[in-house]
Amino acid sequence: MKGKHKIVVKNNRLHYEFEIKRNITIIKGDSATGKTTLINMIRQFANLGNASGIEIECDAPCTVLEGNLWQMLLKNLSGNIIFIDEENQFIRQQEFAELVKASDNYFVIITRENLYNLPYSVEEIYGLYSSGKYQNTKQIYQEMYHISEKQTQSYIFA
Repeated sequence: MKGKHKIVVKNNRLHYEFEIKRNITIIKGDSATGKTTLINMIRQFANLGNASGIEIECDAPCTVLEGNLWQMLLKNLSGNIIFIDEENQFIRQQEFAELVKASDNYFVIITRENLYNLPYSVEEIYGLYSSGKYQNTKQIYQEMYHISEKQTQSYIFA
């Protein structure tokens, strides 16, 4: 898989919109900024489809990789954008790094740690934080930004 991929994940309260350009993208952020919520929304859509109340717009299938069978699942995925949450210890393993390098998938890894065994670009590290909250049924506005000081482009989630 080559090129840029725009991803929109939304429901009636949240809207995540960002673009990935390389095979490994890292999303970082403090607690309660919506990192795990993004993963959960993708998982719900994969399990329930339109009945989940979640919409995903992307030119490639988006999936969540997790659990003890991650090797088997990863070996059978091709041309996907794979989201992985930091709770999965396998992201720190050398075997995972080798499978990523040999894969034609794109990976979006949500973590607060540096992953030294993976060859990702500093330009593909994003931060996620809440820039405003409203009560109950109101929208939560979130912003994604490049961690790299060279980048000034911001992505607004509304």
